[in-house]
Amino acid sequence: MNEQIAGVIRLKKNEDRRLKAGHLWIYSNEVDVAQTPLKHILPGSQLRVESANGQLLGTAYVNPHSLICARLVTRTDQPLDRSLLVHRIKIALSLRERFFPEPFYRLIYGESDLLPGLVVDRFGEHLCVQITTAGMELMTDEIIAALDKVLRPSSILLRNDSSAREFENLPEQVVAALGEPPAEVELIENGVRFIAPLHDGQKTGWFYDQRPNRAWLKGLVEGKRVLDVFSYVGAFGVQALAWGAKDVWCADASARALDIAQKNAQLQGGGDRFTALEGDAFASLKALKENDERFDVVIVDPPAFIKRKKDLAAGTQAYRRINELAMRLLDRDGLLLAGSCSMHLPRESLHDILRASGRHLDRHVQVLAEGMQGADHPVHPSIQETRYLKAFLARSVRV
Repeated sequence: MNEQIAGVIRLKKNEDRRLKAGHLWIYSNEVDVAQTPLKHILPGSQLRVESANGQLLGTAYVNPHSLICARLVTRTDQPLDRSLLVHRIKIALSLRERFFPEPFYRLIYGESDLLPGLVVDRFGEHLCVQITTAGMELMTDEIIAALDKVLRPSSILLRNDSSAREFENLPEQVVAALGEPPAEVELIENGVRFIAPLHDGQKTGWFYDQRPNRAWLKGLVEGKRVLDVFSYVGAFGVQALAWGAKDVWCADASARALDIAQKNAQLQGGGDRFTALEGDAFASLKALKENDERFDVVIVDPPAFIKRKKDLAAGTQAYRRINELAMRLLDRDGLLLAGSCSMHLPRESLHDILRASGRHLDRHVQVLAEGMQGADHPVHPSIQETRYLKAFLARSVRV
């Protein structure tokens, strides 16, 4: 056994099937704790994983206090170390450079890049890193060193304030790991220049995943009135401005986000065509309807209304309510761009929400395009959780 591997966990009979099919996760109830007890394992330790008959399945880091108690990092007895981190970062980088001509993208997307528990977003010479598991937490120094070796960034910020860390009993914190990360970073998406908050923005400061779906707006918004709901710093709405929209409203609960959206609008020379609407999205849309406002294009890209399976019924109803409110604001022949980042909401359900909303309002709905997350968020075909984003572009016609 490799001396860097702390021990062994053995699975129960037939509990190796998912791993052999390509999955990377091991649940605590799949481990034969009679032969290989979990309770004395140091969270984050890398252990050899064996089937019930002793066959090597790979090496995983283990957290005995988590429901997902182990995540495979290799399919040999080689541990994840700095050398392997460098290798996998280079492989991830080669994919992004193939698809994106400029250095603005999600560089590492956890399991899909065979680095479970690690997310890295790139903003040119600045990196934002998020670690969500004890196994990756123990490797923080190696991760920073590997990123520095491959990319030589000016700064690296650790945005370890994700709520996912509580499932691994990890503290939440935001700290500079290299250099002096700026308060705001610049990026270019679909040819449009933005600024985004690095230290105190949502997630890692920007949502690169919707990039291909935002590109739908190009050629569709010139001379149009556009409403961007749950706008954050204006990724959809500001791109609409850049592409010739005559009037863009961004609605969000965060005054800080809307201030930055205003700055982004000014970067496009569209500050006089931009309106910020602060407040609860449901209340804001109702108020717009009462004021008889109408829009040619409405974008609804909410945060996850369904974070756990138990939230499915209530969350689905929330998606239905917000999309119906949005459809009510569309002019006679308008476009609705509806998104969901809730992994537990099937794409068929969002599709049906558009159908049901149209029927309830006596509108004829035509689905024009369907999208998912961009290529910098590649899907691991064995892990359905890595495909979470849904988006539909639909036409709503009063007939």
